[in-house]
Amino acid sequence: MLPFRPVVLGTDLLVFAMMACVLAFAIYTMRREHLRAPWRKVAGSATGMVAATVLAVFVTVGILDSLHFQRALPPGSAAEGSHYAPDVLSVLDVATGSLRTRSEKTFSAPFAAYGHAKETLNEVDGTQSRAQPRLRHGGAHLRDPAREHHADIRSRVAWGVALAGMLWVLVASLIIGIAAARRGRRFAQVSGAVWQGRHETPLRAVLLTLAVLLIVFVPLATLSHVYHVLGTDKVGQDVFYLALKSIRTALVIGTATTLVMLPFALTLGIAAGYFRGWVDDVVQYLYTTLSSIPGVLLIAAAVLMMQVYMDTRPDRFQSVVHRADFRLICLCVILGVTSWTGLCRLLRGETMKLRELEYVQAAQAFGIGPWRIMLRHVLPNVLHIVIITTVLNFSGLVLAEAVLSYVGVGVDPAMNSFGTMINAARLEMAREPVVWWSLAAAFAFQLLLVLSANLFADAVRDALDPRVQATLMRNAGWGRFVARIARGQAPR
Repeated sequence: MLPFRPVVLGTDLLVFAMMACVLAFAIYTMRREHLRAPWRKVAGSATGMVAATVLAVFVTVGILDSLHFQRALPPGSAAEGSHYAPDVLSVLDVATGSLRTRSEKTFSAPFAAYGHAKETLNEVDGTQSRAQPRLRHGGAHLRDPAREHHADIRSRVAWGVALAGMLWVLVASLIIGIAAARRGRRFAQVSGAVWQGRHETPLRAVLLTLAVLLIVFVPLATLSHVYHVLGTDKVGQDVFYLALKSIRTALVIGTATTLVMLPFALTLGIAAGYFRGWVDDVVQYLYTTLSSIPGVLLIAAAVLMMQVYMDTRPDRFQSVVHRADFRLICLCVILGVTSWTGLCRLLRGETMKLRELEYVQAAQAFGIGPWRIMLRHVLPNVLHIVIITTVLNFSGLVLAEAVLSYVGVGVDPAMNSFGTMINAARLEMAREPVVWWSLAAAFAFQLLLVLSANLFADAVRDALDPRVQATLMRNAGWGRFVARIARGQAPR
């Protein structure tokens, strides 16, 4: 019997399907020079590469949290023929160690050794007093927290920074070594070009970003074994663990919704722009009607109907994890069905313009079928709109999940997400003393994810959008014109 049994959830399939689509698109792009050129511009943008580095860290956490399994039960403890534990874990749960199981009684502040609220404690002499109780796990290794607490944190932070420095040197050497091997140059030459900012790819910005991420998160990881670095919530769960688990939910909402949205937008948008006539009228009627319905009300109604289905058929779900996963899939489908109208409208307008170009009319004259023309000649020329819109919509979908979970129509309460963290923390802001760390952690992680996605989307738009390229060329031309006038030369 294997020590574990793989478990594939529905959202795991969506994540793997999205990874396969990205890999297939990357292979398709690498074989065509005209498609590689815009992405080289993205790779040459310092802002875009910094954002891509941060996004890569989030995606790595999300992928680790999408590899699920069940552990085998010890010999002799199997019940009713089941040889595996009912709990569905992920690789991230194993990587984070005991963060999942080291729970306290209730709230505790970040890096605290005592509880947040005072309780009635029984003293050794039989009397009672009101004081903050010691935590069961946070700072439990300290004999005298009042005297040892700050010194212990400083020493562990110093060790974490030193470990981060060693890891950064290793990663930086590996990246520069790969860059040197690709160009057939010496390591010292490439290293000098990188740190002087003369390398074609802004590796200096990437390495500095990695340094900041390692200096922040490696000490947090070393401290998380003995402290709750971001505190605990109302039921004593580690907030740092909850924030890490919420990353996968945000990524699934942002990417899986795209898989649902793209077939509607591509098929209907291109068909409406190419065929026109009654097909265009029907598609316009569909997306105009759908856009006129308030989105939150439509999503809330669909989620409530789905909730009724789940409540009346509890036997169809193997566990709470499968139930929460099914609700997340349904939420992605609902968001995808209600968010394809904007991209469809853009594709319709672009297709109507492409339809009148010479190469499309030549294909029609040769008797090529309309669907083949749309697939071979129209679709490749609207991919830049699809990519730009998809990347720009990612951050909006991540924020939409937080809003929907905040109003109670988002993901299942048993699933970790930034929205559920914010919803649980909003009532605690009125406590005295204030419980601020749950809201701050959700805000910080979501801000970092959305900001990096927006910056990367800007880099992609600047590289792929022809209108932006035309504007940059005009600005560059005017810049050269003004420079020649300033030098006293005749303008060309």
